[in-house]
Amino acid sequence: MTNPLQQTIEALAKEKGIEPEVIISAIEDAVLTASRKYYKTNENLRTRFNAETGQVDLFAVKQIVTQVTNSATEIDLAEAQQLYGDEAEVDMEIEFPKATDVLGRIAAQTAKQVIFQKVREAERENIFAEYNQRIGEVVNSTIKRFENGDMVVEVGRIEAVIPRKEQSRAESYNPGERLRAVIKGVSRNAKGPQIVLSRTDPALLVKLFEQEVPEIYDGTVQIRGAVREAGDRAKVAVYSRERDVDPVGACVGMKGTRVQAIIRELRGEKIDIVEWSDDAFAFVTNALSPAKVQRVSIVDDREHVMEVVVEDKQLSLAIGKKGQNVRLAAKLTGWRIDIKSEEEKRKEVEAQFEGLEVGSATEEVSDESKPVQQEEAGVETVAETEPER
Repeated sequence: MTNPLQQTIEALAKEKGIEPEVIISAIEDAVLTASRKYYKTNENLRTRFNAETGQVDLFAVKQIVTQVTNSATEIDLAEAQQLYGDEAEVDMEIEFPKATDVLGRIAAQTAKQVIFQKVREAERENIFAEYNQRIGEVVNSTIKRFENGDMVVEVGRIEAVIPRKEQSRAESYNPGERLRAVIKGVSRNAKGPQIVLSRTDPALLVKLFEQEVPEIYDGTVQIRGAVREAGDRAKVAVYSRERDVDPVGACVGMKGTRVQAIIRELRGEKIDIVEWSDDAFAFVTNALSPAKVQRVSIVDDREHVMEVVVEDKQLSLAIGKKGQNVRLAAKLTGWRIDIKSEEEKRKEVEAQFEGLEVGSATEEVSDESKPVQQEEAGVETVAETEPER
């Protein structure tokens, strides 16, 4: 038959989601604290929970020695052998029972405080351990209140925070509203574990695609990269492991249903889904979507700089509002992208040719070892006198 205290311990452990041993240890500590306050002794006190009686037994522990220097914590070998016979040996410990029924109301109050503190510490540690393993996971939450621009939300029975910098500019909420957010991190502080959620992290976008697109969930289509300017625009690079599955089409869905569900969840954030490629030219071309690219060339392979030429009318689309499209494409691909229109490129090439021609003319004149001013005058003279011939 389980005793009442044992039943209480098990019920409390289940409710708080902690091990019964943690509560038993807290009760033992509480009785020990109360015993030291009551007995005011130098004895080495020890407590042990007795599962049969449902009581906490208290002992004064003495070590067997050949010569006693502290009678409160030591016992002479001869005396120990009188009590326990030849089994008693030096360095062994003997426990002498002490009464706990004299501890009274103060002890009960102390015990209650210690148990409460220990249980709360264990609960906090459990929350920290659980959520620390769940970083990157998307959770449903309910908004409770606002504190200095931060959003305090409830995830299950736990409070979490969405700091201002992790909130999207395009979104506004009221207490009581529900929203999904990604677990960004967990930190320890005086009040317990602080769970930080985010609405701006690209991980949220990736998880939403996993939830909406079965091909991503089962691994047929993989997300190779995701970048966001939260509330405005995002780019996602996808790749199919099977030839007959179109990765972009799978993510967009029939008549755009899948991507629209994600756009609604992110309050209208525009999402470009592009095909990932291990060929840098193809990937950069895809990443600049919806703009159409004419030519791509590498300017500096080591520094990852690429030049992209587009039609004149495609230039503003390729650059995007305040440079957003090219900025996100660069972030997604890992290349610095220099975009030029065909007209700009043509002028640049012409200027280079002109530079070459002027350069060769200068070289010819400088062969005659004339000062620079005379060279310039010489070129002008030739240009002036030419029509008269």
